[in-house]
Amino acid sequence: MRRDIAIVVFPGFQLLDAAGPIAVFEMAERFRPDSYTIAVVAPGGGVVRSSSGVCLTAEPVGRARFDTVIVAGGTLAKVEEGEPEIAALLGGETWRRAAGVCSGAFFLAEAGLLDDRLATTHWAAAGRFRELYPKVRLDADRMFIRDGKLWTSAGISAGIDLALALVEDDLGPGIARRAAQQLVVYQRRHGGQSQYSVLVEQGGKTGRFGELIGWMRARIAEPMTVERLAERAAMSPRNFSRAFVAEIGATPAKVVEGLRLEAARIAVETSHLHLDHIAASTGFGDSNRMRRAFVRSFGMSPQSLRRSTND
Repeated sequence: MRRDIAIVVFPGFQLLDAAGPIAVFEMAERFRPDSYTIAVVAPGGGVVRSSSGVCLTAEPVGRARFDTVIVAGGTLAKVEEGEPEIAALLGGETWRRAAGVCSGAFFLAEAGLLDDRLATTHWAAAGRFRELYPKVRLDADRMFIRDGKLWTSAGISAGIDLALALVEDDLGPGIARRAAQQLVVYQRRHGGQSQYSVLVEQGGKTGRFGELIGWMRARIAEPMTVERLAERAAMSPRNFSRAFVAEIGATPAKVVEGLRLEAARIAVETSHLHLDHIAASTGFGDSNRMRRAFVRSFGMSPQSLRRSTND
C-alpha cells in the first residue's frame, strides 16, 4: 500500500526538520518499493526559504488527502505568526496521522489537536509552549512521543528518530533498521530517551563538568549522591547543583539516571547477561528498579527491548 507523505514547510522553517524525515522515507521506499510518495507542501506553494537561506520548492497545501502530515519546525517568531493554510490542513483531519518536528508541534497545538494529549517539543521552546498551550501535557524531556495518531518530536535530528519510528510502524523493524543503517544513524534512539542525554554528551566533552561526567561514567555502579559529586567538583552541594543545571540543563540526579539507563540499554541490547547482573553493574541495584526506569524512560521493559532488538 502506497502512503502519501506531506512534509509541511513555511518561510523560516528549519531545513533538517524537513530533510531528515524526507531522507528516511526515501530509504524506506528504496528497500520496500511502492510504500511512500513524498510531497513538500507550503502555504501558497512555490519557493520557500528556510532559516538557513536554503530554499525548497513546494506544492500548495490545498490537497484533498494525505496519509501522514509532518510539520517542520522553525524560528519561534515565524511559528507564532501562524499559517491559516497549515491550520486548515491539520484541523480538517484529512489524514491518518500527523506529526510535528521540533517547534512544528506548535502548529498541532494551535489547531487544538494536542489538548489533553501527551506531546514534546524542542527543550528550548518548552517554556513558551507551556505558556501558549496549557491544556497540552508537555513532556519536554522526551525525544519523541506518540499519542494515538499524533506524533511530536524534539528538535532537529530527533525528526529522523520520529520518521524511523513511523516507518517501523508502517513496514516493521527490519525496514526501519535498514533505512537507519543506510543513513548511518542510530536506529534505537527510542522516543523515551531524554533530550538531555544529548546535552550531556555535548556539555560533558568540553564543558565545565566534562571531567566529572567521565568520572561518573567510569563509576556508574557506585552510589552517586549530590554530596559526593559536589566533593569531586570541589564545590558546596548547593553551588554545585545550581552550576550543574546551568551548564548541562538537567539536575545531577537526572543525569545520573540517564547515564545508568544508557549503560543498561547498551548491555541489554548487545549482551545475553542476566538482567539482575546488568542492574547491579549499572547502579540500579536490582532488576525491578531498572525495569521501572526503563518503562518510564523508554516505554518498554528491558525484556521487551531485548526481544525487539533481536527481531
